[in-house]
Amino acid sequence: MSRKRPLIVVSNRGPVTYDRDEHGARVERRGGGGLVTALRGLREEHDVTWIASASTEEDRVVAREGGTEVVLVAHDPSAYDAYYNVIANPLLWFVQHSLWGLADAPELDRALHDAWHDGYVEVNAAFAGAVVAQLDNNPDAIVFFHDYHLYLAPRLVREARPDALLAHFVHIPWPGDLSTLPSELRQPILDGLLANDVVGFHTERWARNFVHTCGDIGTTTVTHHAISVDAGEFDALARSEAVHEQEQLIARGEKLIVRVDRTDPSKNIVRGFHAFELFLAEHPEWHRRVSMLALLDPSRQAVPEYAAYLERIEQAVEAVNGRFGDERWLPVDLQVADNFPQSVAAYKQYDVLLVNAVFDGLNLVAKEGPLVNTRDGVLVLSENAGAHEELAPWAVSVNPFDVAGQADAIHAALTMPDDERRRRATGLREQVRAHGIAAWTSAQLADFDAALARRRSRNVDA
Repeated sequence: MSRKRPLIVVSNRGPVTYDRDEHGARVERRGGGGLVTALRGLREEHDVTWIASASTEEDRVVAREGGTEVVLVAHDPSAYDAYYNVIANPLLWFVQHSLWGLADAPELDRALHDAWHDGYVEVNAAFAGAVVAQLDNNPDAIVFFHDYHLYLAPRLVREARPDALLAHFVHIPWPGDLSTLPSELRQPILDGLLANDVVGFHTERWARNFVHTCGDIGTTTVTHHAISVDAGEFDALARSEAVHEQEQLIARGEKLIVRVDRTDPSKNIVRGFHAFELFLAEHPEWHRRVSMLALLDPSRQAVPEYAAYLERIEQAVEAVNGRFGDERWLPVDLQVADNFPQSVAAYKQYDVLLVNAVFDGLNLVAKEGPLVNTRDGVLVLSENAGAHEELAPWAVSVNPFDVAGQADAIHAALTMPDDERRRRATGLREQVRAHGIAAWTSAQLADFDAALARRRSRNVDA
C-alpha cells in the first residue's frame, strides 16, 4: 500500500458546499465539477486539506467556524465578482480557449485593469494566505494548486515559504502564446506558475505550448497526464434507477445523435447545429429517421458573453426545427438544465456522440459516453479537444471550424458498417477503462516524488 502523504489541495470550487434546509438545519452537498471526482481518490488515501472559496452564505459561516478538513475562504463579494466574472471568466478563459475575434475583442479598458488589481490579485492573495497558514501547521505538506483561477498564488506562497513543494495542474488549454494579455498581466501569470516545482497539463500539446510561451522554465518541471473518469462510478450510475427513469423519457427514432455540454462558447454548440442543419439539407433520406438530443447545462449566465451565447444556441435550434421539423418529427430536442442522470441515460442510447469543441483542455464527455454506451455509438471528436490526443484512433476526427466537414462526419458515423462501429466503440471503452482516474492521481503523486528527489539532489550538490 502506498504511503499516506500530507496534501493541501487548492481550487476555486471545493469538494463540498453548505446550505440550510427548510427546517434551518445545515446541509452539506457534494461540490460540482470534474475536479471533485478526480481528486476523491486522493482524499480517501491521503491526508488532504482542501482550500476553496466560500460560495454560499452558509459556506461563509463555516469559514468563520473553521476546524474542518475543507478550509473555505470568504472573499469580499466585490473582489470575488471581479476575480471570477471579469478576469477568470471571460478574460483568461477566452484567451486560453482562443475564443476572441481579435479584430473586435478584447478591449482591455481601465475597468478590466481595476478588476485585475482589486479582484484577481486580491483573491489570489487570500488563497495564498490560507495556504501559508496550513503550511505553518504542516510544513511537510505538498501544495497542489488547480487551474486558471489561481495563477498568482504559488509565487506568494513561495515567497513566504521558500522550502514548500508546490505543484499546479492547469485543466484548460494553453495557447501558443499569451500576447493578447498586456505584460502587466502576462508576466505575473507566468511568474506565478513558474514558482511551482511541477506544472501539469492534460496533453503534450498544451505542455509544449506552455514551455514555448515561457522560454526559460528554470527549475520547474512541466508534465502532462490526461485526466479520466471513475469507471466503477459510471457503471453504477448506468444501472441506477434514476438513469433508468430518464432512459424511458428519451424519444428516439431510428438513430440518435447526442451532445452533452455546458452552454459555453468554447463548446462550439452553434456550429454543431449548423453542421446538423447542413447534413439534413444534403441528405433528405435521413429526414424523420434521425434526431439530435442536446443536453446543455447553463453556464456562467452572470457573464454577458455566456448569456448571449445561450441566446444564439436557442436561435440556431429554432432555425433547424423551423426549416425541417413537422408535426411528426422534431430534428433537435434542446434541453437546458442541470440533469446528470439524464446525461448518463443519453450516453447509453446514442448512435453518434458529437464533441466538436473549439478548444478543450481535455473533455470528459468524450470518455464518459463511450464508457456506458450500449449501441456501439460513434464518437465524432474535435481535433482541438485534449482528449483527441488519446482517443483519435477510435474517433471520427473533425476540425471544429469546418461545418461542412462536421456534416460529412455525421453522415459517415450514421452510415458506418456495424463491424467498424463495434471495433471503434470497443477500443474507446477499453482505453478509458485501462486508463482511469486512479492512473491520473498516481501520476501526480509520482511527479511530486520526483520533484522532491530533484530538490534533494540540488541541495546535496550545493
